[in-house]
Amino acid sequence: MNASHPAPAQGENVIAAQVAALCWRMHDAILEVLLITSRETGRWVIPKGWPIAGLTAAEAAAREAWEEAGARGTMKEHPLGEYIYDKVLGPSKAKRCNVAVFGMQVDTLDRRFPEANQRQRSWFPAGEAAGLVAEPDLQSLFRFIAEDPDRLIGARSAPLA
Repeated sequence: MNASHPAPAQGENVIAAQVAALCWRMHDAILEVLLITSRETGRWVIPKGWPIAGLTAAEAAAREAWEEAGARGTMKEHPLGEYIYDKVLGPSKAKRCNVAVFGMQVDTLDRRFPEANQRQRSWFPAGEAAGLVAEPDLQSLFRFIAEDPDRLIGARSAPLA
């Protein structure tokens, strides 16, 4: 557990499910991923949120990509991987979350989107992004796709968002 984050409160160590979008593009033959800043701390993260009733996990991840980053594109149907982090809920309270990560090839980045005034966004080579995010499992996922972009590019996909 990172000392800068509170431990999950008693009874809060049950893992909650979240979904995330790993937004990517090919730029000058280099796989780049889109990172956004978190609203609370300003650290680099990927768009993520809670499952949404009536949507598949991939569809919910696509909605998060648009709401938090203005990204639209082709979403992978199956998760690329997952990571665990502690969602801070207050000064001394956190909830452990397991995040299923879905890949989305970005076709467009909207200038206007719900959280445009609350976040920054920037493209990074996947290997560099690994050094910018705090979650070890997410770092590993970025390194995994940086080593072989076909692991991300070659997966089955369906248009969403």
